[in-house]
Amino acid sequence: MSSNYRNFRNNVAWLLLFLEAVFIALFYYLFSNDDASRSSISYPVFQDVSHMVIFGFGFFLTVLRRYGFSSTGFNLLIIVLGVQCSILTEGLLLSFFQMENEDVLKRVTKAVVSMTAVAISTGAVLGKTNPVQLILMTVVEIIVFHMSSWISSIFLQVPDSINMMHVHLFGAYFSLAVSSRFSEPSPSSEKNASTPKSDLLSMLGTLFLWVFWPSFNSVLLVDGKRKAIYNTYFALAVSAVTAFMLSILTTKDGKFKMTHIHSAVLAGGITVGYTAHSIEYPWIAMILGLLSSAITILGSYCSQRCLKPAFKIHDTAGVHFTFGLPAVLGALAHVVLLVIKNWADSPRLGYLVMIHIGTFCLTFSVALVTGFITGLILNLKLFKTVPVSKYFEDQFYWEFPHLAVGF
Repeated sequence: MSSNYRNFRNNVAWLLLFLEAVFIALFYYLFSNDDASRSSISYPVFQDVSHMVIFGFGFFLTVLRRYGFSSTGFNLLIIVLGVQCSILTEGLLLSFFQMENEDVLKRVTKAVVSMTAVAISTGAVLGKTNPVQLILMTVVEIIVFHMSSWISSIFLQVPDSINMMHVHLFGAYFSLAVSSRFSEPSPSSEKNASTPKSDLLSMLGTLFLWVFWPSFNSVLLVDGKRKAIYNTYFALAVSAVTAFMLSILTTKDGKFKMTHIHSAVLAGGITVGYTAHSIEYPWIAMILGLLSSAITILGSYCSQRCLKPAFKIHDTAGVHFTFGLPAVLGALAHVVLLVIKNWADSPRLGYLVMIHIGTFCLTFSVALVTGFITGLILNLKLFKTVPVSKYFEDQFYWEFPHLAVGF
């Protein structure tokens, strides 16, 4: 290990200490009088969402053969830091707009939901960023995401339950913009590959996400919670079946491909996130689940053949077709269902459509612009320490006693 990294490693500890000191001080001033005895969200549902983000994404990202420690460990680090930053950002915005404070458990739940964007973003730059870059990306992304959501909430009057479902869209395209500023790994590098063990662990994360996704889509809803739960489940079920069907049809030897199952089984839950509470008939959710799974698998081929060669963007965990494309489909489906539902109310229909299209365009453009700027900042010499030859290696950051000299 180079001496440059040894010196840089010490800066990680000081950065973490500085952030925690700032967080504790701000919590003291902003939340010392909060009443934690009441909450509109039950603790079991909060647990479901927390399991998704910690267990689900922690294992979901273990796709690389030599990056398991970093995938799970760094995921935990950025989640616990990001939740604190998210709560503080939300609290400062509440104070600035002089709005009534929400109960503490709801704040924490919204913070955990918003951290889904950061967990998704980590997937695109997985193995190419050092801890300081990940911490800085987390802080910037969570602040920008909340500001984007508040613009939609204050000026476009979009409810929180819809705003927070933009986490998949924001996280995917923010990370692609960040990743565009990082050097591509060598195509012949064996480290940028999976093994049966890493695929199995990653699939375990997918199963955690799949099981808890109905709670994720319904946790912030006031009305239509039950409808959101069963519509999300039906969409997930159909997307899983479609993933197996398309996987066997699109492979040369007619066998299932784990990368297809790993990405496409979640597509239905992402797509119906915007509309699960308002879909009247389960068959609509099932159609969306089928379409989302199809667009994920077909999108994976297009991304590898078109996006990567044209834009030189390396997406380590395939977040574009796993989360980005289903989120775009979900936003479009939301507008289409609004048109169908409010067809008779022509004056109101145009307003509703423009509001939701505007929210989508705002989220998409803010994610791309701020992601690109963040990528430029992260690649300044001050923060960049990982050479391309050391991409995707746990040993660069973690202690392995059995590899030490003399053992």
